[in-house]
Amino acid sequence: MFFSGESNLALPCARFKVTYHLWGSQNEAYAKAQDICLEQTVEFPDDLVPDGVIREHIIGHIESFGRCGEDEYEAVISYAEPVAAGELTQLLNVVFGNISIKPDIRVTNLELPDSLLRGFKGPRFGRDGLREVLRIEDRPLLFTALKPMGLKAAELAELAYTFALGGIDIIKDDHGLSNQPFASYAERVRICAAAVGRANAKTGRHAIYMPNITAPFNEIIDRARLAKEAGAGGYLICPGLTGLDTMRAIAEDDELGLPIISHPAFQGSYVLGRSGISHQVIFGQIVRLAGGDATIFPNFGGRFSFSREECEGIVKGATMPMCQLKPIFPCPAGGMSLSSVPEAIKVYGRDVIFLVGGGLFKHGPDLLENIKYFKTIIEG
Repeated sequence: MFFSGESNLALPCARFKVTYHLWGSQNEAYAKAQDICLEQTVEFPDDLVPDGVIREHIIGHIESFGRCGEDEYEAVISYAEPVAAGELTQLLNVVFGNISIKPDIRVTNLELPDSLLRGFKGPRFGRDGLREVLRIEDRPLLFTALKPMGLKAAELAELAYTFALGGIDIIKDDHGLSNQPFASYAERVRICAAAVGRANAKTGRHAIYMPNITAPFNEIIDRARLAKEAGAGGYLICPGLTGLDTMRAIAEDDELGLPIISHPAFQGSYVLGRSGISHQVIFGQIVRLAGGDATIFPNFGGRFSFSREECEGIVKGATMPMCQLKPIFPCPAGGMSLSSVPEAIKVYGRDVIFLVGGGLFKHGPDLLENIKYFKTIIEG
């Protein structure tokens, strides 16, 4: 035998739990749970794993297993905290690494001990901190995007000015705006930030402009620095494109130090269908681990397929207790119209940011009047 089974793992150690939903017969589902215990840790044939610390502690443990639907079973599997190495990348690797390549397995919840969570800084501002930045105490926040793609930087800046003048709290780049020749990043950010600043000087409010800093890895930090120097009030990031740990690094960088809103581009395949990761986990809990202060997702009833229950799950993940990690804002979006806001308030309550993009234009020909109506609905 090549392996002694010994380890310098300090025992006893805390364990974190992941809830998986598995499909198939009872025997098939239980076999999948057993496979997860090995695949997500030692990735080694069970009959060759040595007795001792590796078998007893490193391999995942099935804590519970039971039926939860037609040919659907729930398994709670625990892992020793040290296998996550105190790294977001390795934590996610353990939660859903190799098994993401296997069908009919879905992560539905993370239960992380305080000892593990204390290793993550999480959101710098969170829900309450973002309210402080905007100086808005208790109402839902108004959020919109600069669009459509193809407008010149000066035209986008004029839109930003109008939005801020009318009373929008957060104006972001549309997530498709990057560094295109018709509205280059540097020019767009400088004049849009200045436009929002001029509107604030006129209104006395504290609206913020959040450019999209999603970019190639070797450019993203420079874009974030340029944004802060230009007077932007935060950053929009698509962590599905940049990597979740890139968002974490930006959130923890004291020199950058602005609120971050996470956009779900490229993450939809995680939640569509029964394989993948639940809405609560990917858009709620993981965004918080990665330092997002707010999380954008498609609202139910819009042009995407998210259900009301799935959206409520995101709110749960964004606000559930996670040691010192601050609660964050849910940002329902994706085809929201002004007429859908009253019903959405009943679902989300006051601690929500409503992202209305094209719907703000479709309500009527006068953009300022449309914004005024948006405010009336929110404040009513």
